Amino acid sequence: MTISIVDFGAKAGGEFDNTEAIAQAIAHCQRNGGGTVIIPAGEYLTGRIQLVSHLTIILEAGAKLIFKDQFDDYPAVKTRWSGYECYGFSPLIYGYQLHNVTIKGEGIVDGQGRRWWEQIPAIKSNQAPATERTAELMELNQIKVFPNKTNILEWDSQFLRPPLLQLFDCKRVKIEGITLQNSPFWNTHLVYCDDVQIKGVLFKNPADTPNGDGLDIDSSKNVRVSDCHFDVGDDCLCLKSGINEDGRRIGKPTENVVVTNCTMLHGHGGVVFGSENSGGIKNVTVSNCVFIGTDRGIRLKTNRARGGYIKNISVQNIIMENVLCPFTINSFYRYGVDPSDPSMLSELKIDKSEKTPLIENIQISHIQATGGRAAAAFLYGLPEEPIKNVHLDHVFIEMTEDPNEVGGEPDMVKEELIMAGAGMYGKYIEGLTLHHVNIKTRQGPALTIESSADVRLLDVTSQSKFNETPVIILEDVSDAYVEGAEYQHSKESYIKSNRPLMTR
Repeated sequence: MTISIVDFGAKAGGEFDNTEAIAQAIAHCQRNGGGTVIIPAGEYLTGRIQLVSHLTIILEAGAKLIFKDQFDDYPAVKTRWSGYECYGFSPLIYGYQLHNVTIKGEGIVDGQGRRWWEQIPAIKSNQAPATERTAELMELNQIKVFPNKTNILEWDSQFLRPPLLQLFDCKRVKIEGITLQNSPFWNTHLVYCDDVQIKGVLFKNPADTPNGDGLDIDSSKNVRVSDCHFDVGDDCLCLKSGINEDGRRIGKPTENVVVTNCTMLHGHGGVVFGSENSGGIKNVTVSNCVFIGTDRGIRLKTNRARGGYIKNISVQNIIMENVLCPFTINSFYRYGVDPSDPSMLSELKIDKSEKTPLIENIQISHIQATGGRAAAAFLYGLPEEPIKNVHLDHVFIEMTEDPNEVGGEPDMVKEELIMAGAGMYGKYIEGLTLHHVNIKTRQGPALTIESSADVRLLDVTSQSKFNETPVIILEDVSDAYVEGAEYQHSKESYIKSNRPLMTR
C-alpha cells in the first residue's frame, strides 16, 4: 500500500502544521499491516514524527521536512543521552522497538536546530529555559541525575536536546539517499539496533553546532554504512556503547560494523570510537574513505572511569588532507572527568578494576595523510593497562611545511599538550609494529615511544628535518627491534634508545 501525506490533508509551503496529517498517514499504514508514505516535492512544516513497524517513508526529489522549533511540541520519551538511559525531549523522528523501517529518497530532513543551540549558554549557567516539558522531565529524571559523574552534570538534566533521528531498539532498518541536517543535538542516533543499512546519506550540520555529530552507532550491531557524506560540527561518525556505571549495567556492545566509501569533512573526528565505550566496541572495519580538514582522522578515546573495551578494529585505504592528527588512541581522555578524583589524570599506576578500559588489536594499513598540523599520530595508554597490539602497515604521513601553523592538541589527554608539525608519539603500549611507515615531520623526531614494550620497526623510512635530531627516540622501551631502516645518517644518531636495541 502506497499513500501520500497530501491525501491526509498535508499542505506544502512551510507554514501549515502538517504534524497531524503525517501522523494519520502513518497510522493508516499501521492499521493495514504496513505500507509506504510518500512525501512529495514541497516544504512541509511538522512536529515530531513517530515511526511504526513495517513502514517505508519516501521523500521525493524536492521534498523537505522542516521541524518546528517549539520545545514543548516534543513529548518526553525514553532515550539514551550522551551515554545515559533517561528521559528527554522526543527525537524529531523517533522509532521505538520497531521492525522493518525504511526512510529513503532524495529529499531533505531539516531539524531547525538553531533555537535549540542558542540555549546552550543558559544551560551551562544553570538557567535552562523553563517550559512545561522541562518540568515534566525534571520529575521523570530525578533519579537519573548523577552527582560527581561525567557528562550529564555538564548539562541541565531537564533540557536534553533531541537528535534529529533516533531509532531505539529497532531491527532491520534502512536509511538511503536522503539529507539529514540542522539537528538540535546528534544528527542520527542508533540505540540497541540490529541489522541496519545506511547508504548514500548526507549528514550535514553547521560548524558551530554544539554536539553536532553526524551518525552515532550506540550499543548496536550488524550495521553497514556506505557511500555517505559527512559535513558536521562535531564527530562525523562515532561508535559508542554507554558511559561508566550505566553503560556497564546495560552491557551491550557496539559490534560488527562496516564503514566504507564515505567522505568526511570538518568536524572533530572522521571515525571516532568512544569515549562512551563502557559496554564495549568490537569488530569494526573502516575502509576506502576520505577525511578532509577534520581535527582527528581515526580517534579512539576513553578513560579510567569507563571500563569496557575497544578491540578488533581494522582501518584501511584512507586518504586524509589537512587533518590535525591522523590517528589518536587516548586512554587519558580528560573531558568531563570528575575533578575531585585525582586518579583520573594521574601518571601513577593504579589497581585495575571494572573501570579500567581495554584497547587492543588495532590494525591500520594503506594510509596516505598529507598536510598534518599537530602530530602524525598520538597513542597514550594507561600504565596499568597499556594499549595492546597496534599494527601500522604501509602508512605515509606528511606534516605541513607551513611555518605559521600553530598546531594544537593531538588529543585531549590528562593535561593540555600542544604540538605542531610533530611526528608520532606513543606511551604505555605493549605490542607496536610499524611496517613500511614513512613519517615526514616539520620539526622534532619522526617517532617517539616511551614506557612501552615489544616494539617492532620494520622497513621504516621516516626522516628528521634536521640532522642533529634523532629520527627515532625510544625511552624506557623493552624488547625493541629495528629491521630494514634506511638511515638518514649514522645509526647511532638515527635512533636514540636508553635500553638495548636489536637491529638488522
